[in-house]
Amino acid sequence: MLSPEDKNLIEMLLSRLERISADAYWAHRASGVRGSLLKTLEMIEAGRQVDETRLHRLTQSGFHILGQAARDKV
Repeated sequence: MLSPEDKNLIEMLLSRLERISADAYWAHRASGVRGSLLKTLEMIEAGRQVDETRLHRLTQSGFHILGQAARDKV
């Protein structure tokens, strides 16, 4: 079972991925990860079982994309 902190982390990550400029190199990848995270969040809110390994990979991908987008912006 995921904790409320996990849910908050997903929501924060979704918000930040959404802010990546549409013309940025990483925007397309961010969109895909964001979509998968949104589906996972919907499953969590519906009380359905979530593959925690997949969720971990998605969050790691999200943070990687945010880091790369930030480096490209500088």
